[in-house]
Amino acid sequence: MKYMLTSGKRKTAIARAIIRPGAGRIRINLIPLEIYEPRLVRERIREALILAGNELVNQVDIDVKVKGGGFMSQASAARTAIANALLKWAEQSEEFEAEILKRRYIEYDRHMLVGDSRRREPKKWGGPGARARFQKSYR
Repeated sequence: MKYMLTSGKRKTAIARAIIRPGAGRIRINLIPLEIYEPRLVRERIREALILAGNELVNQVDIDVKVKGGGFMSQASAARTAIANALLKWAEQSEEFEAEILKRRYIEYDRHMLVGDSRRREPKKWGGPGARARFQKSYR
């Protein structure tokens, strides 16, 4: 197997991950995960790698391209794409138990494998936002 493609979404952020045999390098938009900023985002993305374990992660290289949304939405989209890529890789490989990995991801956070369907509510007339209304003054 040469490589696999997976994707992840969160709000308006879309991440595409390419997983291939390698030495455990993970890059987000061509930036190595070790120096990706801010730190909170880096740790959120790393959750998928920690749950998978070093045996699986050290055998593959993962390149993620993510665009759209804010930095936390991008992190969640990248995390979903990486988790799906590692699960696909484990299913193809005979060395790893894909069912155990899938159960681990779902027990920790279901949105690692399944997209979060929540979206922004559209603004309506008569107010500055979706629910807020303009204030009235009677004097």
